[in-house]
Amino acid sequence: MSHNRFILRLAPEIGIDLGTANILVYRRGKGVVLNEPTVVAINTRNGRVLAVGNEAREMLGRTPGNITAIRPLRDGVIADYSTTLKMLEYLLNKVCGVRRVFKPKVLICVPSGVTNVERRAVIMATKQAGAGEAMTIEEPMAAAIGAGLPIASPGGNMVVDIGGGTTDIAVISLGGIVLSQSLRVAGNKMDEAIIRHIRSTYNLMIGEPTAEDIKIKIGSAYPLGQELRIEIRGRDLIAGLPKTVEITSEEIREALSDPVRQVAEKLCSVLENTPPELASDIIERGIYLTGGGALLRGLDKLLNNVTQIPVHIAENALDCVAIGTGRALEELDAIRASGAVNTI
Repeated sequence: MSHNRFILRLAPEIGIDLGTANILVYRRGKGVVLNEPTVVAINTRNGRVLAVGNEAREMLGRTPGNITAIRPLRDGVIADYSTTLKMLEYLLNKVCGVRRVFKPKVLICVPSGVTNVERRAVIMATKQAGAGEAMTIEEPMAAAIGAGLPIASPGGNMVVDIGGGTTDIAVISLGGIVLSQSLRVAGNKMDEAIIRHIRSTYNLMIGEPTAEDIKIKIGSAYPLGQELRIEIRGRDLIAGLPKTVEITSEEIREALSDPVRQVAEKLCSVLENTPPELASDIIERGIYLTGGGALLRGLDKLLNNVTQIPVHIAENALDCVAIGTGRALEELDAIRASGAVNTI
């Protein structure tokens, strides 16, 4: 038995935030060792993976006929199983080395609204990719641990994790999720809203990377003290030629108003269903925003206006889920006892 325990201790322990937009990998003892876009470039003739992450993202919309750059996850769950499997193999080889003596123990984040079938697909793909043991943890739980919230205490903690494919809202107390809702509206839907706005207003076609760039540079959910402007390039849909236009932060805020409103409405609906004792704790402690969407300018102010509850942006909002997954690995027995970790 002690020999088995020794082997388990030698096996690398990996936490993966398998996001729709980005993948972050945490290795126990080393912290976040990999942060790359969830994009895979594949040669369609032989099915070989040509690039993963940053290299593949640069190929989006720019590939010749025999190469396709795809996002294998949609709305936080596996949309393309074989590509996800190849991507996980690549990640484990990159983080743990190709020649491994011990198979890694892997803990993967999944959105709070996943079905058992979707959860099983994630675990099976991870095992097939070379993991010795594969487990899942729900994203809001990992985000709360990563944000340093006192989840083990009896008080209520509220987390809103806005990723690329899903927004997960959860109330956590005594190490477990009391109430959670997952909304398939997040960063990607915001990018789509920007693409639609630019197309309908300027007859200009832009790609996903440009839309994301606009969101990061001038996107906002609440009026800014100093409004911003940016020049963008795309293809004129009428003339068919490249064209440059100038856009403002006001019009992008208008374009983003629908996805932002959906997040605010879902947050209110979770608050309405929260038990009164936990609701009073949340009023005192505030709501914590994590994930890339938390960085949208003025989102905290807007949600504060809507709920009348203090809203805080977590430190390291982008890495919160990956850091939380790593910390959960370190305290696996306690987290497992609370029922937050699942295996098949």
